[in-house]
Amino acid sequence: MNCTLFGSQGSGSAAVEMALRRCGWTYRVVRASTWEADSARAELAAVNPLGQIPTLVLPGGAVLTESAAILIHLGLAEPESGLLPRLVGPRAQAIRGLVFIAANCYAAISVGDYPERWTAATSKLARQKVRQAARAQLHRNWAIFADTFSARPWFCGVRRPGALEFLAVVVSRWWGTRAFLARARPALHETLLRIESHASVAPVLQAHWPDA
Repeated sequence: MNCTLFGSQGSGSAAVEMALRRCGWTYRVVRASTWEADSARAELAAVNPLGQIPTLVLPGGAVLTESAAILIHLGLAEPESGLLPRLVGPRAQAIRGLVFIAANCYAAISVGDYPERWTAATSKLARQKVRQAARAQLHRNWAIFADTFSARPWFCGVRRPGALEFLAVVVSRWWGTRAFLARARPALHETLLRIESHASVAPVLQAHWPDA
């Protein structure tokens, strides 16, 4: 399949790239983001009015948005890929984990990145307090994730990193989460480092974060 992926370096599109590679789907990346004025923002807005990345356009023109939804779709479309566990119970937990990250961790990052969207206050101090509260909530959410989804050595008993691992290793790179986990949940921190070194993950991370 030849897809179009709207994304940007260092963004959540990295997790979708990992999944597309795992599926063996061909794709082109269109650089687009709300924070890059010279990117294809108008083209992105035409298929996703929210302007969010990643956004994936399938060959027939169907549009997929929301990282968790994209990863779940790919896992269901390519069951042999290992993106989702084959057994019903582990697969249900993997989907739960994907939605947990999207609904709780990604959401808190959005509040911290754009506090003006979540408060009527206009002062820098007030908006900074919103950022601080969002960061604290983000870290609490990751602590809950760590306590809920144990790794053996990957989440949900999969044989190799899949969709949940891909999203976790990307979203946990932001807003001081790794430093927090190293202190508060070292087992999850070690799991994320193990995911990063896997052959299906490392090349994409290197392309998105070359200086990391």
